[in-house]
Amino acid sequence: MKKGEIYEGKVTEVNFPNKGKVECENGTVTVKNVIPGQNIRFMINKKRSGKYEGRLLEVLEKSPLESVTDVCPHFGVCGGCAYQSVSYENQLAIKEGQVKKLIDNVCSDYEFLGITGSPVTTAYRNKMEFTFGDEFKDGPLSLGLHKKNSFYDILTVTGCRNIDEDYSKILKITVDYFNEKKLPFYHKMTHEGYLRNLLVRKAYKTGEIIIDIITSTQIDFDLSEYVELLKKADYKGTLNGILHTVNDSLADAVINEGTKVLYGKDYIYEELLGLKFKITPFSFFQTNSLGAEVLYTKTREFVGEIDNQVVFDLYSGTGTIAQILAPVAKKVVGVEIIEEAVVAARENARLNGLDNCEFIAGDVLKVIDDIKDKPDMIVLDPPRDGIHPKAIDKIIDFGVNKIVYVSCKPTSLARDIEIFEARGYKVKKVCCVDMFPGTGHVETVVLMSRKEK
Repeated sequence: MKKGEIYEGKVTEVNFPNKGKVECENGTVTVKNVIPGQNIRFMINKKRSGKYEGRLLEVLEKSPLESVTDVCPHFGVCGGCAYQSVSYENQLAIKEGQVKKLIDNVCSDYEFLGITGSPVTTAYRNKMEFTFGDEFKDGPLSLGLHKKNSFYDILTVTGCRNIDEDYSKILKITVDYFNEKKLPFYHKMTHEGYLRNLLVRKAYKTGEIIIDIITSTQIDFDLSEYVELLKKADYKGTLNGILHTVNDSLADAVINEGTKVLYGKDYIYEELLGLKFKITPFSFFQTNSLGAEVLYTKTREFVGEIDNQVVFDLYSGTGTIAQILAPVAKKVVGVEIIEEAVVAARENARLNGLDNCEFIAGDVLKVIDDIKDKPDMIVLDPPRDGIHPKAIDKIIDFGVNKIVYVSCKPTSLARDIEIFEARGYKVKKVCCVDMFPGTGHVETVVLMSRKEK
């Protein structure tokens, strides 16, 4: 097979997160964004060490798993969802199989508890980051999500199934207003332009909303008219605040280089498992509130009895896990690199009447040696890339008998488990929790215990 050539084949399996194994007459090719059982046409776009990767061109025949016809209007074009055409039961089966395969590759003799689904499968997100751009070169302004397999093209995704009608309303008001004003979006290649992102957070339980328009400083534009439009809109929820964040970084990411409150407050409150959490624009909080209750209930179950124990909650975000464990622990120490999240965590602990939580701002790798307390057990909830190998070494050196690892990326989890297993820990239990219906993502909770010497 050669680069640029077009072939046809059948998808025999899909490995996490979206890598399809396609069998054709000429061999086996990896193609992304496919579903097991599909017959597809694809173009070879990479060849490395005798392995081939292809780009999906067309689905010639649907998979037997694709039984759902009532899908999002943007499904298939938007890059956000992969499995909307698959029944939810089959989505769960696919994810469960992918995770178990990864874990089986690095350890054995453990209890696999399967997968638990999300309590809601549509309109479940409590946060969205939309991007300004155009749907095609030199087209009108759009605001939304990237097209599938595209670095540049942006779809305006009003009516997206993962968000409720308030998000779509805010999205439409924003794109219509800035289209009328003919303000330029920020071009990734030239680094010129004004409009970058729109961040919206809406709490599932309380219905509180904050809106943050993110721009460069290249144009001095008065946003007061835009603010009034947003304030006048009729929402199912309650508008708490409207913010303006500036971001002149070259990175294609939402980076806070200064935020101004244009109206109201810069936070919302959400409720989980009877506790209240203050959430600011850039602090980490699980994007599916009802799914998070399932995830943290499972985490608490894996943690078990912790009376009179000191628990380290590493990569603690706004301190959600720490505060769920605090009522049954002697003390919980959270470590989080984002200072804004730590401030929120401390405030949340006060809000919930918890006086046995301590939150430290800093990189786990750098601050873990300076913590005065010694842990009896450790909970880990790292970002997608997993844990720095040097940080794993320091975590292991504490010698705790039990570690609970909460992961949003099972490939990173499997890599880290291998290190833990080599350094004296044994995986005891694994369970999956689906927080992202319609997509290929899944959360995994792992219980590890120290091997007896």
